[in-house]
Amino acid sequence: MTDDTERTTPAQVAALGHPMRSRIWREVGSEGATVSQLANRLVTNKGNVAHHVKVLVAAGLLAPGRTRTVRGGTEQYYVTVASRLVLDDRATDATLALLGSVAEEIAAAREPLLNHRTIRLTRRQADALVRHLDRVITELEPAGEREASYGVLVSVYAR
Repeated sequence: MTDDTERTTPAQVAALGHPMRSRIWREVGSEGATVSQLANRLVTNKGNVAHHVKVLVAAGLLAPGRTRTVRGGTEQYYVTVASRLVLDDRATDATLALLGSVAEEIAAAREPLLNHRTIRLTRRQADALVRHLDRVITELEPAGEREASYGVLVSVYAR
């Protein structure tokens, strides 16, 4: 996985427009995951996951990573191509799918923090807030793979 933000292409927007693909893209995480691991985590069958992973690879959102031998066979890990994506104005379907799957995770989470606030800001204040929040998220060092995964959703938008 790279640390760069990737601006979405039309093919990526279309791929992320499906809620399962959005969940798979987020679930792969920085360590990567196999189809079997994803199927277990998302409580669905491997055929379903394999289909959606194939679409995400074709769209350039996932890439094959390392492999490992398991019971005489080989398992393929998949990794994200970018650590985060920037959805542009035309990404309405992808945004809705992403927010829908995040909403499901928040609803199922134990003690989630969800804080929405509307506040009047100058353009300069809004820009400073965006830079600050982006820096906090970007500079946060991930813990080891034995630690729990946490979803973090940050957005600043004009109404």
